[in-house]
Amino acid sequence: QLHLVESGGGTVQAGGSLRLSCVASGIPTITYHMAWFRQPPGKAREPVARIDPLGSSTYAESVKGRFTISKGNARNTVYLQMNNVKPEDTAVYYCAAKYRAQDEYAGWGQGTLVTVSS
Repeated sequence: QLHLVESGGGTVQAGGSLRLSCVASGIPTITYHMAWFRQPPGKAREPVARIDPLGSSTYAESVKGRFTISKGNARNTVYLQMNNVKPEDTAVYYCAAKYRAQDEYAGWGQGTLVTVSS
């Protein structure tokens, strides 16, 4: 059964950096489509970054050039490197996975809170 656990959130000043981690159990993330989503306070959840089994990644326009999604050397980890963070990046961040491109994302965990202070 797919189970994902996010960590690495915290409070960071604007312009700073943070790295989020996602550890998966039950699947080898290297063969899955993995993604990071976020839910800002009072808003709907939105996609942030995705990476496919071949390592190709896409980003939301709001984070392009600042965030990097990557798969770890361990077969069950995914990271989100956040650089030059802005107050509008404040949100609960979640990772999710799917095996096929046409599937829905699944495995939503508790998320990790990122707060960016100005």
